[in-house]
Amino acid sequence: MKDQNCAYCMEGELVAKFGIKICDLDSSKLYLFKEQSHKGRVILAAKDHHADITKLSDEERNGYFADMNKVSNALQKAFHPDKINIGAYGDTAGHMHFHLVPKYKDEFEWGVTFAMNPDKVYLSDEEYTQVIQTIKENI
Repeated sequence: MKDQNCAYCMEGELVAKFGIKICDLDSSKLYLFKEQSHKGRVILAAKDHHADITKLSDEERNGYFADMNKVSNALQKAFHPDKINIGAYGDTAGHMHFHLVPKYKDEFEWGVTFAMNPDKVYLSDEEYTQVIQTIKENI
């Protein structure tokens, strides 16, 4: 099922406002979050339009979390964070997605919940390409 008003379903200009598609995985789509206060911050969106985890079948849920594990491992290999915070809010987006946020001790937002969009660090196109390539090499 696709929602015509959903950035994750329709991609293109809607998702380009905040993310850059990295790749499709078995059960999800992976995007680099344009705001990179936490280098390597990504969004993992379910392939199909579901409001939240309770709407997924066991197979869909297990596949999604297998993808999340794959991405988490890739972020660990690529950026060596002390912790990867994972958050799913979704109050305004009706499509299930999680933010995976690499964090480092004694750096930005360590010990507190990450901001949804701190609006501090944006990269050049070349830098986005480099971060995406680093993630892809580790998936």
